[in-house]
This record gives sequence, structure tokens and C-alpha cells, in this order.
Amino acid sequence: MRYTLLMTIREGVDVPLIELELGEAGTIDHISLPPADEHFLMRIGFVPGAHIRFSRRAPLGDPSVYSVDGTEIALRAETARHIIVQRDIVQRDMVQPVGPVPSGDLS
Repeated sequence: MRYTLLMTIREGVDVPLIELELGEAGTIDHISLPPADEHFLMRIGFVPGAHIRFSRRAPLGDPSVYSVDGTEIALRAETARHIIVQRDIVQRDMVQPVGPVPSGDLS
């Protein structure tokens, strides 16, 4: 059977943290919260330029766990929607069969 490799590339764009998909990563661009909340998040690692990855979601959907420079932190959706990140370029490979290949043909 012959296979075709399909690739999807999504350009890095600024989105709220809450819009990252499970396993997706990005870089924190800015935080749009009152100064006290913003400073608290910055003290625990949510600083512009920090790399962040969506690790997992609670069974009922909220909060979600994010990995920031190796530290896992749970945030509620209400807070995550105010943290703007630039998505990393995502590449997903998918192999699909396209039909039989004659014996000896590896193309």
C-alpha cells in the first residue's frame, strides 16, 4: 500500500492562552489584567517572553494546567483568557493510505 504524508503548518499568531490546544505551546506576549493580578502572575513565572505549554485540563474542564519554563501551574479560564501568547509554529504529520503499491515499487 502506498502512503502520502500530509503536513499542516499553522503560523505563530497572538491568541489568548485559553485558545491553545492540548499539547500546544507558545511564548507569553503580554498580560491584560489589573496590576496586582499581573504582578502576581509575573512572580510565579508568567512573564513576557516565557515559554508556555498547555499540559492538561481538569476533568470538569476548569482549571487548566500550563507548564511555564518547566513549572506546572493551574489557571482558571477567566484568568487564562487575559494572557496573550504567540503560538509556536505547529507541524502535524499524518500518514494516509492512497492505494496499493506494486511489489518492488517503493514510491
